[in-house]
Amino acid sequence: MRAEIIAVGTELLLGQTVNTNATYLSQGLAELGIDVYFQTVVGDNAGRISQAIELARTRADLILFTGGLGPTQDDLTKDALADYLNRAIELHQPSMDKIVEMFTSRGIHMVESNRRQAHLIEGSDPLMNDAGLAVGNGLTEDGTHYVLLPGPPREMKVMFDGPAKAWIRSVMGEERKLYSRQLMFAGIGESNLEEALIDLINAQTDPSIAPYAKDGEVAIRISTKALDQAEADIRLDATEAQIKARVGKHLYAREDIPLEEAVIRLLRASTRTLASAESLTGGLFAQLLTQIPGSSGEFAGGVVTYTNMMKHKLLSIPMSQLEGTDAPGAVSESTAALMAERVRELADSDFGVSLTGVAGPAESEGKPVGLVYFGLAERGKQTRVFTAKLSGNRGIIRLRAAKSLMYRLWQALSGTEEN
Repeated sequence: MRAEIIAVGTELLLGQTVNTNATYLSQGLAELGIDVYFQTVVGDNAGRISQAIELARTRADLILFTGGLGPTQDDLTKDALADYLNRAIELHQPSMDKIVEMFTSRGIHMVESNRRQAHLIEGSDPLMNDAGLAVGNGLTEDGTHYVLLPGPPREMKVMFDGPAKAWIRSVMGEERKLYSRQLMFAGIGESNLEEALIDLINAQTDPSIAPYAKDGEVAIRISTKALDQAEADIRLDATEAQIKARVGKHLYAREDIPLEEAVIRLLRASTRTLASAESLTGGLFAQLLTQIPGSSGEFAGGVVTYTNMMKHKLLSIPMSQLEGTDAPGAVSESTAALMAERVRELADSDFGVSLTGVAGPAESEGKPVGLVYFGLAERGKQTRVFTAKLSGNRGIIRLRAAKSLMYRLWQALSGTEEN
């Protein structure tokens, strides 16, 4: 089944209101296995609403309207559709009784225009509004299904998730639903991931493969239509296996979670702890970890040693290491190693990690913007230092640095670290 969403309201066209309803409906319809190919926005004008209906009928089996069900004269959706279908407008008495009771209980005079919220298009099924007053409509004519929903998101969501979905299911019959699985990757860019899978993506039919970038991570959503979860899993498993065969070493989760949550889960499962020492990222790495609820059990804490003096005072790194003609400097492999080792000792944690580098906008110590060193100290093992040359502006470099270290830590915890 193909669907089109028609959002009615001049305020949407003027940019005074953001059309969040379309996003919510598209997601909900996808869960029902219904494809949304078009979203239309039309103003409060009966003629243009009629034109939108005429066009939608040529390309959709299900047309959902939001907005235009209220009591004022510019609430035209029901009237426009009734005129288009040459149907009369009827009063839905249960909805009228609800409106009267509301005004009476509040001691407010009800103006006549409020009756409009209890109107039904002749022959339609009422969709009760548990969050407001305007009744929705569900009707079918000549094989096209119409659903009319209120505009306020608070009312629209309740009606759609309740009576509207039930009505849509009743007219769908036994259609296949959409089932999806999200695979999360790190340590590989979106373009490289796509290149590794390009033949699978180009040949996709069902399941479909859709990659998209997130902050410092890449996600792939694989989707299929099936009668039930068991049938879907057979197809999703086969496609996932093909993907893992090519880029499995970068796959950190089979659900939509950030990399830092995967790290916290692995630390928790192995009852190990972590501490961090940051320079260029200024505490961003620690911030990412502490956004995960309950992470205090695994993340002991971190220090931001932004200046050489703070590296010396808090982490006991010799000034001769940091400054001087022959000194390695703050941005160096040896300093990254010392930072990771000292913060691990300070916290008595199982892991100590560090970040030092140049985020820009100018060089530092004669070293280029984007050069970053990551230290990883692990109890009972030799400290490892990794180097990266990152691109982007100052904010992007800092975020990519934090995520890159998170990936190195994930590799160590998951046993996928390369020699």
